[in-house]
Amino acid sequence: MSRLENPHLILGGARSGKSTYAEALVMSMAPPHRYVATAQVLDEEMARRVLEHRERRGTMWRTIECPVHLADTLLALDQEPAPILVDCLTLWYSNLLLSLEDRAVKAHISSVCDVLHSARSPMFLVSNEVGCGIVPDNALARSYRDLAGWANQRVAAACRAVTYVIAGIPVLLKPR
Repeated sequence: MSRLENPHLILGGARSGKSTYAEALVMSMAPPHRYVATAQVLDEEMARRVLEHRERRGTMWRTIECPVHLADTLLALDQEPAPILVDCLTLWYSNLLLSLEDRAVKAHISSVCDVLHSARSPMFLVSNEVGCGIVPDNALARSYRDLAGWANQRVAAACRAVTYVIAGIPVLLKPR
């Protein structure tokens, strides 16, 4: 099995090295490299994080901002066979949860999975594993944790490869 089998989901905890690993996978392929950013810059701290990611990637990447309509963006990008990195699904789930009703959220996630099943371009998706910590003390945080777990399961099923990054070390989960 090639490490570049795709679509490829890269999971990990916060600051685990998952984005750096995913970027390296994409950089091992011929350009152009496309980066689909799901973050919304709503405060100074997020602006610093976005800047850090952009500086790390350099000028070889084309950034497409996509806080909500990810399936449509991926379909449009898939017209050109070049690698695509989505970073990250975790923020995308949050954007969906805060802006749409439950049924629409699940429809968006299912639509992305449909795109993954038919993708021609190499696609790499980054997501946090949020279910390993304590049970959150409020309903919104519990809803988010449950949505992220449910959604990551669906995306993992739609991907041909899944890697979990722990302390900067990638561990292949699928295929075995």
